[in-house]
Amino acid sequence: MAMDKKVRDGRRGPRSFNRDVAVETAMRLFWRHGYEGVSVADLTTAIGIAPPSLYAAFGSKAGLFREALDRYALRPGALDGLAAARTLEEAVGGLLRAAVRAVSDPDGERGCMVSSGLIQCAAEHDDLARDLLARRRAMRDAIARSLARWIDPPEAGEMANYLATVLQGLAVQARDGADRAALEGIVARVMDGIGARPPRDGAAGPGPQGRKGARSSRPSARD
Repeated sequence: MAMDKKVRDGRRGPRSFNRDVAVETAMRLFWRHGYEGVSVADLTTAIGIAPPSLYAAFGSKAGLFREALDRYALRPGALDGLAAARTLEEAVGGLLRAAVRAVSDPDGERGCMVSSGLIQCAAEHDDLARDLLARRRAMRDAIARSLARWIDPPEAGEMANYLATVLQGLAVQARDGADRAALEGIVARVMDGIGARPPRDGAAGPGPQGRKGARSSRPSARD
């Protein structure tokens, strides 16, 4: 819920700002320029408050960044593409196509705030870098859990690592200016590889009688 928070500008006296709008504004700046590419002056100018007000409301630039990350996590993203999947191929395709939509959305910024918001940083920002690393690992683990509906957990983990790498590559390509058609071309090549992957342990390959059928003959991780 949006909240108006009264803060004090030493030059102009008490004033109010909308915290929800402030976090949205900060998210856009961090998403576009990365954490170290945005200064406190950039933030206060864009939000329309003085630095003491920012520190009073968020504790620090890092505190505002974390709130911006939480807001970013509420946007549609790659994991949304897994929800309705009925096969492994649908899951991978849905994941990657949802990612393409997210990183090339004309209503957003190019790329991914979690993938590229803080890759390299000064030592004093190591805690933020670890936070972003944890978020990326959480996404990878969520992908692995979803894929384990059709393939064994070790293979699901390997494929999740691969797909997480592809997702980061798509985000970087989008930030570098690749359009949606170019990104969809990359997805098509990845899907070719998924469709041609050899079966393991004598299981059937992809297709109507493929991995899903082979896996369904024994209890799944959810049974």
